Amino acid sequence: MAVLQAISLGRQYNGIAALSNLNLSVEKGEVFCLLGQNGAGKSTTINLFLGFIEPSSGSALINGREISRSDAEVRRALAYIPEVVQLYGNLSGIENLDFFSRIAGFRYTEDELRAFLLKAGLQQDAQAKKLGAYSKGMRQKVGIAIALAKNADAILMDEPTSGLDPQATDGFTQICKELAADGKTIFMATHDIFNAVNVGARIGIMRQGTLVHTVATHDISASELQQLYLRTI
Repeated sequence: MAVLQAISLGRQYNGIAALSNLNLSVEKGEVFCLLGQNGAGKSTTINLFLGFIEPSSGSALINGREISRSDAEVRRALAYIPEVVQLYGNLSGIENLDFFSRIAGFRYTEDELRAFLLKAGLQQDAQAKKLGAYSKGMRQKVGIAIALAKNADAILMDEPTSGLDPQATDGFTQICKELAADGKTIFMATHDIFNAVNVGARIGIMRQGTLVHTVATHDISASELQQLYLRTI
């Protein structure tokens, strides 16, 4: 069974389609990257999977169950890492993790919290520092640790490498690969073609609310994907 599934999924605003008839399945342990220009429908797709908005047509499912804003139990299987992770700057990394874990209904020991942060790539000497001193990459790692602490089956990411330098992007990519190897499903909207080829198992290209192409990364190089993308948009 697919972890994430869209069945004829669509969303309209004032009669204009932001997403049209999306049919897509993402499996356990798969990294799926979604490419497209601004306004192509990437964020709308993520918001529908998260239950932030209701579909105008079709269904969005997690583990075979329909996602709804009113069904908190279903949405517990999902975690979200936005382009800018919203954390509390006056708290440390470990304090933020503890706070958001408790909101999700989980209580962990300090050692367990530190283990989540280490698995997300945040070194121990940074865990007690206030978020105000963190780089964007470090904040992303706290976001990943929160997703791990929630024990989410699927992690949805919106432009997670935007603004990261090459070293931080490479580190983030390695963490995503490790999460996938552990069975986490990752659905990522991105503009970064080269990172998509590096991290993704499959890549979708959207245009004007429609999924136009889906390719496996082992069948295409970064330069070939770039040419396909440019022809599509």
